[in-house]
Amino acid sequence: MLRLYSTLHRAIVPFEPRDEGKVAIYVCGPTVQSEPHVGHGRSAIAFDVIRRYLMWSGHEVTYVRNVTDIEDKIIAAAAEADESVEVLAERMAVRFAAGYEALGVLPPDLEPKATDHIPEIVDMIRSLIERGLAYPSEGDVYFSVRADESYGKLSGRNPDELRSGVRIEVEEAKHDPLDFALWKAARPGEPWWDSPWGPGRPGWHIECSAMAAKYLGQDFDIHGGGTDLIFPHHENEIAQSEGATGTSFVRYWLHNGMVNLGGEKMAKSTGVLVDLASITQKHGGRALRLLLLRAHYRSPIEYSDELLAESEDALDRLQRFRERATPGEPDPEAINRFREVMEDDFGTPLAVSLLFDLVRDGNRQLDEGGDVESIAGAVETIVGVLGLDDASLPVEETLDLGDLPSRFGLEGDGHDVVDRLVELRAVARDERRFDDADAIRDGLEKAGVTLEDGPDGTRWLRK
Repeated sequence: MLRLYSTLHRAIVPFEPRDEGKVAIYVCGPTVQSEPHVGHGRSAIAFDVIRRYLMWSGHEVTYVRNVTDIEDKIIAAAAEADESVEVLAERMAVRFAAGYEALGVLPPDLEPKATDHIPEIVDMIRSLIERGLAYPSEGDVYFSVRADESYGKLSGRNPDELRSGVRIEVEEAKHDPLDFALWKAARPGEPWWDSPWGPGRPGWHIECSAMAAKYLGQDFDIHGGGTDLIFPHHENEIAQSEGATGTSFVRYWLHNGMVNLGGEKMAKSTGVLVDLASITQKHGGRALRLLLLRAHYRSPIEYSDELLAESEDALDRLQRFRERATPGEPDPEAINRFREVMEDDFGTPLAVSLLFDLVRDGNRQLDEGGDVESIAGAVETIVGVLGLDDASLPVEETLDLGDLPSRFGLEGDGHDVVDRLVELRAVARDERRFDDADAIRDGLEKAGVTLEDGPDGTRWLRK
């Protein structure tokens, strides 16, 4: 039986979905103010694997991941770039979609945008006012934190501790410094929509409450996001959603750990960033995906070029085995072990370890002339659930091949030219023209390409 760690329960608990055989998941997607970084990839991959495993286990999964396309930071970034909020948000949303695709992340079933759901947001705010949990003030609308007796149940904080221990934004329009905005009155030059409280735009937190309710209903199964969202974002979502409806909002709250670089959290707020596009273009999505899956999704992980290189080497071993072996019916013992580690709060580190144990054993048996169809079948199953077969390879890039192609009657400097040079080297070796064969090898080495000769031919790798 699947057991998972729920932040709300503060424990590993049995998973019992709202509807038998079905799982409804909402994951907080990007705030599209700037380019995606590796930290965004960590969250996307973590919940992609959770989704894949649930689907593989036979559940019908509805997966919703929103796009925040209106927010203070987006407005500021658009002003700095001297473009409209709409244009900036759309441009960055496209970049995020491309980044997720490069990582092999399955597209969500639904990807709602905040600006497309203003009526639902307004309706929820109206319900909170009617229930005495929110109040309009000078064109804004605020949630009254102290009116919610259960506020703080997700993060474990209470209002008194928040007031004394956390810097809270103070505005004259608020009744209490702890209160947070549901609706913000229009300011000059900013996007706005009509509302019963005057022209304005939604606050950050209310959008997820409204969209989750529309597409998944109340008491849905899993709400996910990074640990940096536990407070205040997810805490405020609970307060809004349960306050507006009087019913449970979410059954299980799952949060992925942060990616660190040099011991510091990778985030826009810290300025410690590694651009996602540059990594996937140079190394491919699978290398980064494997690096991140080697840590449990709830744990922080340190990013480094060295760890990424280790993942590339491991993927190369995996790919070589997959090319050597013909998969058959998966080995039941291996699949049962895989299921066992994944049922324990989606234990990808042990799943990855099991995968490479199978690769090692399979290679040994192949070298001894044995039958590895069942091992190869298990490898393919695990690779599919972990998404290591879908994440993209490095994009086509040019190589500094010098005059090597022209010496052999070729033009260009892309991967197809390298493939052709490798073929010409094989022909030269067969014809015992070893000077030509060595010239090709040496020229490719100088360009950063390593050749590996094996029983099934020669393959090339970037250094």
